[in-house]
Amino acid sequence: MKNTLLFCCSLALASGVYAQQKPGSLKEKTAFQTSSPWRPEIDVRSDIAIVYGTNDHPGMSFEQRVKTWRDRGYDVNFMTGIAWGDYKDYFLGKWDGKNHLGVGQVTQKGDTIFHGKDMPYVVPDDSFIEYMKTAVVKRVIDVGITNIFLEEPEFWARAGYSAGFKDQWQKYYGFPWKPQDASAENTYLSNKLKYNLYYETIKQISNYAKEYGKSKGMKIKVFIATHSLVNYSSWQIVSPEASLASLPGIDGYIAQVWTGTSREPTYFNGDRKERVFENAFLEYGSVVSMTAPTGRKVFFLTDPIEDRVHDWSDYKRNYQATFTAKLLYPMVADYEVMPWPERIYTHPYPVLGTNEKTLIPQFYSTQMQVMVNALNDMPASPNKVSGVNSIGVLMSNSLMFQRFPTHNGFEDPQFSNFYGQTLPLVKRGVPVQTVHMENLGYAASLKNIKVLVMSYSNMKPVSAEVHEHLAQWVKNGGVLIYAGRDDDPYQSVMEWWDTKGNSFKAPSEHLFKLLGVNPTGGDQHFTVGKGAVYVLRQNPKEYVMQVNNDNNFIKAVKQAYEKDAKGGVLTFKNSMYLERGPYDVVAVMDENADSKPYTVKGPVIDLFDPQLPVLAEKTINPGEQALLYVVNRVANKKQPKVLATAARVYDEKVTASSYTFVTKSPIKTLNSTRILLPAKPKATVVTNNNGQAISDVKSSWDAASHTLYLGFANSPDGVKVNIKW
Repeated sequence: MKNTLLFCCSLALASGVYAQQKPGSLKEKTAFQTSSPWRPEIDVRSDIAIVYGTNDHPGMSFEQRVKTWRDRGYDVNFMTGIAWGDYKDYFLGKWDGKNHLGVGQVTQKGDTIFHGKDMPYVVPDDSFIEYMKTAVVKRVIDVGITNIFLEEPEFWARAGYSAGFKDQWQKYYGFPWKPQDASAENTYLSNKLKYNLYYETIKQISNYAKEYGKSKGMKIKVFIATHSLVNYSSWQIVSPEASLASLPGIDGYIAQVWTGTSREPTYFNGDRKERVFENAFLEYGSVVSMTAPTGRKVFFLTDPIEDRVHDWSDYKRNYQATFTAKLLYPMVADYEVMPWPERIYTHPYPVLGTNEKTLIPQFYSTQMQVMVNALNDMPASPNKVSGVNSIGVLMSNSLMFQRFPTHNGFEDPQFSNFYGQTLPLVKRGVPVQTVHMENLGYAASLKNIKVLVMSYSNMKPVSAEVHEHLAQWVKNGGVLIYAGRDDDPYQSVMEWWDTKGNSFKAPSEHLFKLLGVNPTGGDQHFTVGKGAVYVLRQNPKEYVMQVNNDNNFIKAVKQAYEKDAKGGVLTFKNSMYLERGPYDVVAVMDENADSKPYTVKGPVIDLFDPQLPVLAEKTINPGEQALLYVVNRVANKKQPKVLATAARVYDEKVTASSYTFVTKSPIKTLNSTRILLPAKPKATVVTNNNGQAISDVKSSWDAASHTLYLGFANSPDGVKVNIKW
């Protein structure tokens, strides 16, 4: 994540022997990343502690830092930046005697783009790849870590002017470098090279990690921690994204989606503003479509705060929005619950309406920890989000290739050609799916899609095979909606459709030829085999940048789904609802003709309320979200069970008349726990790890739901609860 705040303490520890962790010895469902050694204030109690960076801290080596987390029972993984990092020994010449600051990404003005002091974004070359292998990855494997996360393979679209990049251009294309500002074709070629440079870098480093680990009898897994394709395209960054899923050396991803990415303003109905929930829903969805057909593992990230400074109320509101969005993908049940707990728990932020700063309010840390511990319990589910789940929008890595700079006056403000295809549906309660062009070779990519929307206004096909897959899908009964004027300057870049014997003026002409259609005028409809094709001659950005201008698009989608695809009625609403085990996940959209709230009948526990109230019903208004624990969905109501808690539960013991367990969570935070019991308790004793009774315990009994509420101070060393009835 950008502008990473790193914290450390100078606790000196004796060095130790580091044994390889046994694969699968611990759960690998939840994780957090940290550059700090273990501290009681940040003992999050997820399955995995992802230790960040191999840097030695004052008084503490990297190996000792790893040991602090292992000593507390964590499965330790590792993460480091792949396009930037605190690699001063490399950049400043200590590693090989050569100064490497010249590998930085450079803009047209000659400025190097830095992530921090002496920390440039890298144009990867042989020396950088060798450094990452031998100085970073080798050291990590030597300490016994088997899961490695390479973070943020990023090449800025505005870069591409350094001597190193010019050399790479000559090697890749076989002709001299051309400045990307001079033409759309140069921009496209420049970004295609940036994409390939990090693809090859990751390929080499992941292969090295696997082989070196194998030489030591270790099975190494390599994951990519990356923003979504939606965000990178919006923020004008180039990254390999979907293509990495086909590399044998890559085992999965972390989807880095959080308030900072999702609050990027978008256009809808002519209005440019933040739409955090809707944006997050599309971001997470793009990572699902990137990986699902390949079977790669995905962790979903959210952040209770963000890199940019706001107040705690802002963080809370947007955390709930992004958190809800990720839970609406029931096929994903692995999570990075937070990055940088050191900045969440120990760094002060502004108080709304004042000049003061304060640490995280205890009500918010309690709520956050309730949500985090719900993720430890959150099941994958075969259920689907309410509404039609078989409408897709086609995406491609080439979305990143034509975002900067502007050529021939063709602009795509706020990435609106993408949002023009998606937001009109999401805002009407349609849980639109995204489909990655690069994955069309996998049958699963289009298996459940009845209607597919696509445009070449902001992306281009990566190969002719893409069109062959699409044409076959339509002939077999799929319905394709192509929206676009094909008037952007990238239509004629040097690519497969206009070289090597092909002479198509626009890539869509090749697709239409395979489909056997010849669009000649305005909007048209064609029957193709068992399927159909709609051609809408508007660029999708026009659907959202202009007021009340998406009706024609929505009408076409509805007709395509109901009549051509014979999918039933396409109903529009203002909500999305999903049942996941005992949890209800609800989001209600604003900016909708329907302004009614959504009501869930109880008894339900409101997990966005730190007091964990049991409600007879919960009402969610437009613009709001909810995460609820439905008490009646507990399978065995005679079995005592912690339903919701702001700490992790260990050592549960049940007898005919008692229930005991231990909770652990960061110090200086408050626990809030809702416990299902077979009868009203006669005695409740709460003790610390020394066996001393804790007197300041809040307790209340809810007879209707047969649940006990307890509130007390948390401890990473453990608080024991003993309940008798």
